[in-house]
Amino acid sequence: MARTPAETGTEVRRAVRHGYLSRVDSRQADEGRAGGDRVGSRSEGAAPHPDLLALAVQLRRLNGEVNRLVHGFAADQGLHPTDVQALSAILDSPVPLTPSLLRQHLGLTSGAVSACVDRLERAGHITRVRESADRRVVHLHYVPGAQARARSYFGPLASATERVRRGFSDGELAVVLRFLDHLNEELGEPGRLRT
Repeated sequence: MARTPAETGTEVRRAVRHGYLSRVDSRQADEGRAGGDRVGSRSEGAAPHPDLLALAVQLRRLNGEVNRLVHGFAADQGLHPTDVQALSAILDSPVPLTPSLLRQHLGLTSGAVSACVDRLERAGHITRVRESADRRVVHLHYVPGAQARARSYFGPLASATERVRRGFSDGELAVVLRFLDHLNEELGEPGRLRT
């Protein structure tokens, strides 16, 4: 459901109050509200559509909250936040990751990935398994007991997500999922955001 300009203006003002947008950004959003309804309809150099600004604020807030939890879990487990990113990559990958694939995913050097994998293995979060067909190939696997520790720590996040999810229809959630899929695809395309 599209927000009215008044609703969006309230969100932008709230974002300024909480320090997520500068007052200059807020004025640009107010000026942009008078323009077209679609982001693509604005002229070059015009301020972004207020809904886009509000979305950017919400994505930054979500990212900040998730990062806070990731840093807390990392500290609780004696890990670096990058190690937790590696754990997520290993868990979410549809195929077993090799250190090389993990390096590509995280954008780290070989040495940094080796140190990360060593820390994760020492902490009991992952195990390295040699491929039976080619003993030179090493796959990284998340240890089931470590998954239970992560589930326990991130349980409040899962509960909050479930509470919020219940307020949306399946159709609305499908749109959100489609948007996030497309955004992740766009952000994950090599060189897309680099200058």
